[in-house]
Amino acid sequence: MAFTTAELCDAHATEEHFQIADPLFRHYGGILDFYGQITTLKVFEDSFLIETILAEKVKDRVLVIDGGGSHRCALVDFTLAKRAAENGWKGILVYGCIRDSARLGELPIGIRALHAHPLKSHKKDHGDIDLPVNFAGVNFKKDHFLYADSDGIIVSETMLS
Repeated sequence: MAFTTAELCDAHATEEHFQIADPLFRHYGGILDFYGQITTLKVFEDSFLIETILAEKVKDRVLVIDGGGSHRCALVDFTLAKRAAENGWKGILVYGCIRDSARLGELPIGIRALHAHPLKSHKKDHGDIDLPVNFAGVNFKKDHFLYADSDGIIVSETMLS
């Protein structure tokens, strides 16, 4: 599906189920434009559940990680992003940090995050999967649709065309 978030905004911005994320995120992956159904994850400085979820084979899904906006460690690195791309994930949105930023650009996956940080996270198996999460002015819910390109990120309850 070819899209631009600008065109989607022109066509759908007045609809109740349509949200636009605050422009907080930097682009890190090798794919600039991506979309898919959302899987949510809420963690804090802990990547154990991220590893578990990204090991799943999926089709056209985007992992939305509410990392609490932490700038003290990275939640996603090259190894995790590579696994995600191999398993069919279209994108990862991290409300937190990533690492291996130069290498992430080699991978066929869209990645947005607040910043890069060299320290890896803990692995304590704390967090919640598929609960609604809220950051950047958007309520992210399981199975809603996320669209991202160079202009921004939008979320809709339904698939947009």
